[in-house]
Amino acid sequence: MGIMTVKEASQKWSVTPRRIGEYIREDRIDGAYKIGSAWVMPDDTQKPLNDKPGRKIKQASFTYIDLFAGIGGFHQAANSLGGKCLFACEIDPHAQRAYEANYGIVPYGDIATLNAAIVPDHDVLLAGFPCQAFSICGNMKGFDDTRGTLFFDVARILKEKKPKMCVLENVKQLSTHDGGNTLKTILKTLRDLGYSTHWRVLNALDYGLPQKRERTIIVGFHEVDVLFDFPKPTGAGDLKDILDPDDVVEPRFFASEHIQSRRRSMHTPKITPSIWHENKAGNISSYPYSCALRAGASYNYLLVNGVRRPTLRELLRLQGFPDTFEIVCNDSQTRKQAGNAVPVNVIKSVLQEVLRAWKDHGCETNRGRGSLNYTHWDKSPNAISLKSGG
Repeated sequence: MGIMTVKEASQKWSVTPRRIGEYIREDRIDGAYKIGSAWVMPDDTQKPLNDKPGRKIKQASFTYIDLFAGIGGFHQAANSLGGKCLFACEIDPHAQRAYEANYGIVPYGDIATLNAAIVPDHDVLLAGFPCQAFSICGNMKGFDDTRGTLFFDVARILKEKKPKMCVLENVKQLSTHDGGNTLKTILKTLRDLGYSTHWRVLNALDYGLPQKRERTIIVGFHEVDVLFDFPKPTGAGDLKDILDPDDVVEPRFFASEHIQSRRRSMHTPKITPSIWHENKAGNISSYPYSCALRAGASYNYLLVNGVRRPTLRELLRLQGFPDTFEIVCNDSQTRKQAGNAVPVNVIKSVLQEVLRAWKDHGCETNRGRGSLNYTHWDKSPNAISLKSGG
């Protein structure tokens, strides 16, 4: 029996060397050992099974629901802390497909048609309600925009189910929109429902991700006033841990020679690796981190070292998704999903403090046991009510 290096295993199993490293750290490769600083394994080692539905998991320490779930940034954070997802809701069919493929849960579709009474009891409500109404990239209509009212769908579920905790996420501009009145309305609504609230603008760059992504985070505790503070910054992540070597990146991600030469003529980077950013005015800058990913334009305005666009996997890594996350949609949809996602590291850091504060207050979790997961929601009209509830 011979040995197999990480590079050889990567080629044999059609996964990245980074993923092989994760398999090793997860103790999922029997017989792996080090020769010097390099990991090797028996050459007949079989590829570990991916994390799929049905894999045995530990007893959950808390339960949660995932609203406006996207591809599961909240899910990634919560499950890494021992949570169990009982229900998810996401209207985009492509994001639904990615969510089901990775977590074995079929998200409910339009939250506006959801009867809040059918949502399982849960400990924590997680929701990244839609950004566009409050984003400088949108029309700044706020609550005058119909999407702005989707927060109140969150509120009616809180009213009906009364979860012990909630963590909400929105764009940075939520805190200043309409002179602060939009945020005041949200906080008042939560307080009227019995939640003590805390909010802060946090930057993914401060929590282990090399992406400048500022988001308003709102935390609520039901009918208790716990001692809570937001997590202390831990520093930016290293771009080197995100980027793959150019020689393993597919040619389709590289910019044309014309674009490369034009940008080199306009800008000289001070650091490598870096991500070059071209703004709407045509000005180019480069940093050892990414500017905020966007749903519709990240592919075009960001260039790695001025020569290529980030790969789909790199975009997901910039949001904190592990390489175990399975990409099942086309390039365009996956770029959109990455741009819309919540940064996993930020949510994990916040949720960790939320759970710690709740426990330190002497409160318990693990409310609700069964999950609500229909294979095809629209094919079960007799099983659930599709009228607005709460």
